[in-house]
Amino acid sequence: MTSRVVAVLLLALPCAAIARAGDWTQYRGDASRSGFVTESLPVPLTLAWTYESARPPARAWPTNLRLRFDQAFQPVIAGGLLVFGSSVDDRVHAFDSSTGAPRWTFLTDGPIRLAPVFWNRQLYVASDDGFLYCLSANDGRLLWKFRGGPGPRMVLGNDRMTSAWPARGGPVVLDGVVYFAAGIWPTDGFHLHALDARNGKPLWSNRETGSLNMPQPHEGAYGRSGVAAQGYLVAAGTNLLVPTGRAVPAVFDLRTGKLRYFHLATHRRMGGDRVTALGDWFFNVGFPFDATSGLAGDGSPQRIGPMAALSNQGDRIVRATAKSVTAYQLAELQKKDRKGKPITVKGLRQLWSIDPPAAGYSLIVADRTIISGGRNRVCAIDADSKTVTWSRAVAGSACGLAVANGCLYVSTDRGRIHCFSGQADRKTVVRTQSSTFVIPDEDPVYGTAAEEILARTGIEAGYCLDLGCGGGDLALALARRSKLMVYAVDPDAANVQRARRRLTAAGLYGSRVTVHHAPLSKLAYPKYFANLIVSSRSVMGPADEVIGPAAREISRLQRPYGGVLCVGKPGSMRIRVRGELAGAGSWTHQYASAANSCCSDDSLVKGPLATLWFRDADLSLPPRRSRRPPPLFHQGRLFVQGVGLRAVDAYNGRTLWEFSPKESLQPYNADKTGSNFCASDQGLYVRLGGKCLRLDVVTGKKLGEFQVPAGSDQRPGVWGYIAVSDGLLFGSRSNTDHTVVNTYNRANAGQGYPESKNFWAMDPKTGRLQWTYTARHSIRHNAIAIGEGRVYLIDRPRARMDLLRRGAVKQNEVHALGELLCLDAKTGKILWKAKQIWGTLLALSNRHDVLLMSFQLTQYTLPSERGGRMMAFRASDGVRLWDRKVNYSTRPLINDSVVYAQGGAWDLATGKDRPFKMSRSYGCGQISSSKSLMLFRSATLGYFDLSRKAGVENFGGIRLGCWINAIPVGGLVLVPDGTVCTCSYLNRAAFALQQVDAE
Repeated sequence: MTSRVVAVLLLALPCAAIARAGDWTQYRGDASRSGFVTESLPVPLTLAWTYESARPPARAWPTNLRLRFDQAFQPVIAGGLLVFGSSVDDRVHAFDSSTGAPRWTFLTDGPIRLAPVFWNRQLYVASDDGFLYCLSANDGRLLWKFRGGPGPRMVLGNDRMTSAWPARGGPVVLDGVVYFAAGIWPTDGFHLHALDARNGKPLWSNRETGSLNMPQPHEGAYGRSGVAAQGYLVAAGTNLLVPTGRAVPAVFDLRTGKLRYFHLATHRRMGGDRVTALGDWFFNVGFPFDATSGLAGDGSPQRIGPMAALSNQGDRIVRATAKSVTAYQLAELQKKDRKGKPITVKGLRQLWSIDPPAAGYSLIVADRTIISGGRNRVCAIDADSKTVTWSRAVAGSACGLAVANGCLYVSTDRGRIHCFSGQADRKTVVRTQSSTFVIPDEDPVYGTAAEEILARTGIEAGYCLDLGCGGGDLALALARRSKLMVYAVDPDAANVQRARRRLTAAGLYGSRVTVHHAPLSKLAYPKYFANLIVSSRSVMGPADEVIGPAAREISRLQRPYGGVLCVGKPGSMRIRVRGELAGAGSWTHQYASAANSCCSDDSLVKGPLATLWFRDADLSLPPRRSRRPPPLFHQGRLFVQGVGLRAVDAYNGRTLWEFSPKESLQPYNADKTGSNFCASDQGLYVRLGGKCLRLDVVTGKKLGEFQVPAGSDQRPGVWGYIAVSDGLLFGSRSNTDHTVVNTYNRANAGQGYPESKNFWAMDPKTGRLQWTYTARHSIRHNAIAIGEGRVYLIDRPRARMDLLRRGAVKQNEVHALGELLCLDAKTGKILWKAKQIWGTLLALSNRHDVLLMSFQLTQYTLPSERGGRMMAFRASDGVRLWDRKVNYSTRPLINDSVVYAQGGAWDLATGKDRPFKMSRSYGCGQISSSKSLMLFRSATLGYFDLSRKAGVENFGGIRLGCWINAIPVGGLVLVPDGTVCTCSYLNRAAFALQQVDAE
């Protein structure tokens, strides 16, 4: 941590000397975010003016209820100005606070999600581009800016390009010092700064607390993670409180920047972005905490909505739920401890409660008037009489409130800002942003070029990079004719300004086209993101003038598996399509392939890891302990399963298509039943009740539907095992009488059947049955492995001790031995057999001609999974190679010539011990691997790089699901959202990681 103490800390002007009485200079009115002002409001109020944004706020996390900091455009008001930042067009907008007339705008390089701060006729603005900007309040002129993170690197975050360290620790000013933070992923880096508000000179910086060895929000979970910032910083006394996203805030020393406490694990189910400080207390999402210790006081355990101070004494507050507004006094309360002994605790004593017509979204207090915002309405409550004195409908949910100079300002999630005043005779003015848009004249050459590009490439959606964008003509033409999100760049600052003006005037800037100023030879964009690369400059001039300087960046940024470069003049455009990424591998089945190695053939991805893209967790999931199937990767697409199916562009996170069948996919307990989908060049195959669907991997459209072959009993069958290999589709008929015990008492087992009686091969395009094998006893789905033209399976009596309804099962009943069979994949003929078979799991190494048999001894496993033993066979003829008693506690995986599991490593050919030591923290999931990188849950996302001597490392701030939901493949680590866990990890998201030094 760096520190430079200067006189500004002691000699800065007090805040009261800067803003006029009645101003609202910071989010929620002051540095403590109290939501209280002494100014009274002249109720009733009349609508004076309304501003209507052309588009609603573009939230960073649209579905996350704990992260609402950018739900509305939050205004600040001072000196006759109302100012807010926009997450849509990346601008700071200034208006006359009395009339709503526009004054000026200022453009940043990313979305602005947090309210600015007024101080001494200056404005401080944090942007997702990673910078804190200081502007002149008079005209919006840039005075200085300060980069929060270490460099210019960018990532894709929820469909917008942001800094890898977005400045989402909202600025706060106290005593002439402005504080802000950058970085939302602890492992990527957290950067907390105190700057001289006059000139931006750093007073201290804390850059170390993103990487701490500390307990995580689960019992026994300990890992390297730390602090990150999402929400408005709070300055009170000597404390600087940093909202950490979904978790409780971290508290730092305001004077030095040193961390005082961060009780992430202690308060593992609490947290959110809203923080308020009052005296010896602070409140997080309305819940009280002792400011000295950071420990929770006594209060309602449920999540509370907004809150505000009820007076400037700091001992009374009001909180809101969706239906009520309740007043409390901070007091010492008498309670009983767990043993019934009376104790004194600090907490909240209820004073009164009211059910107003609007509540749950925002809350402030102006003198003795409480203003409450709700869905489509705002109201005023007299704190003395506890009655509603005024109410008014608004357009959208009233998520932002401010009071200044006798006016109430209400901002909604639809992008509206309403100004209400006490002047009843005023005429309401409505100012719509869209009315200022004009349609720029289009140069027909660029229109023709855009049409040819779209026609020849076939790419009409995704991310487009325009190299040498000039005045934005080609970007404008493409945006008008497609669904492309265009990122345009030019080394000439004048061109950039001209392009930005035109695209803003057209109403496209930010939402469809963003323009950056940078040399074409060195861009900050994330690798592989561009589905389409074009050049406006090449439409009129030589294409080589662009391709030459940008050659390295084109290669780095062009998406593998079909990304297209299209440059040149209309009629003579040059096209280059990028093919597959060499060494990227695939993950087409639950355990990588039908061979069950649990190891992809990716040779690219290694540690250390950093973010490439992330997006909101917006795919509905079954309960986390239901252990849904792992994601799949094939030809650049990531296939993810929740309640429905989704295909995602693995290299930029964009949703390609979704498939939602009427029937439930039932992706429950895939650790026992096996996955219900797999991928190949012929399609994506999904078992669904008594049938298997074949979907187009590109469009998601149904290509075929295959029924379970009729059995001898003529009863409708349920499709069980599923795999595609050797040009065949393999399946089985589930034994619906064999429903197994639910090994975690809070999990939802669904209708999962882990064993089958009949096994078959089909034509993968027509569904025509090729052959069927009927088991003598039963086939466990985990004990099937396929490769090199052979099918391996274990035919063994059922493990009756696993049954959900055990009936007359004896207490010490033994699971009888069975047979191991090798079948010809084309004909189903038995090639060889082995008897006295005790295993429940098979995995195959095609390269080394070895078949591994073991148990799946894992957490919450079945009683029949005894563990402690492994055996290997020569796959081609069944010769037993070795048989060992070994201890392991995860599903074994095969990486080239080595078997790995938690507990050790063994030579695949001989069974001898291999040097390997890996110790991870708590994690109920399994290990997935590539040639170099193992992934698993170790408190957070853990990984072990076999090519480096770094031991177990963490990517912090998030947790994995309860089986496999992180896969190393495609040159990346791909992690769809895998949990509905309520534990307060800082983020919940789908994301992709890259090697830090890969660029």
